[in-house]
Amino acid sequence: MIGKLIGIILENNPPEILLEVGGVGYEILCPMSSFYAIGDEKQLSLYIHLSIKEDAHTLYGFISKDEKTLFRELIRVNGIGPKVALAILSHLDIISLMNAVANEDDVLLSKTPGIGKKTAQKLIVELKDRLEKLELNSQNHRNINTNSNINPNIKQASAALQALGFKAKESERMLSVIKDNSLSTETLIRKALQNK
Repeated sequence: MIGKLIGIILENNPPEILLEVGGVGYEILCPMSSFYAIGDEKQLSLYIHLSIKEDAHTLYGFISKDEKTLFRELIRVNGIGPKVALAILSHLDIISLMNAVANEDDVLLSKTPGIGKKTAQKLIVELKDRLEKLELNSQNHRNINTNSNINPNIKQASAALQALGFKAKESERMLSVIKDNSLSTETLIRKALQNK
């Protein structure tokens, strides 16, 4: 089993990277978050998940071990294959995904291409308990916000920001810095736009 590859990027065509390791070029599919983290780097280290099917052996690569762990949890959900799991991790970062599951935010999950409302609800049901028990390496990824300690208007503010053209990750980031849990939806949107 291939667990990690370290090499030089020969080609970078999202969602695929061609990585040369010891004279061999590996085609690796990566979530968009990995491409953002790579930037202009030529040397790369990726945690690998190998998927073997009758007609293909496919490598999936992740910058962080936590992303790989979450990917493996996603593909354990009935009806979620590696490509859909990759789309979910491209659409939502680790914290956003874990918060969406913890807060049962099927609207945010269903905005991922290939995920409908029913699939989003199934993801929440199957992942909720497992993600709470999940051991992640990064301290940043252990902070799951449940509805008990966040503003209930955040969901509406996030939807409004996305309607204005911001991506889900951008709206989550803009709202995450606002610590006052008593603000109205309108005030949250105004403050979030100031944090842009």
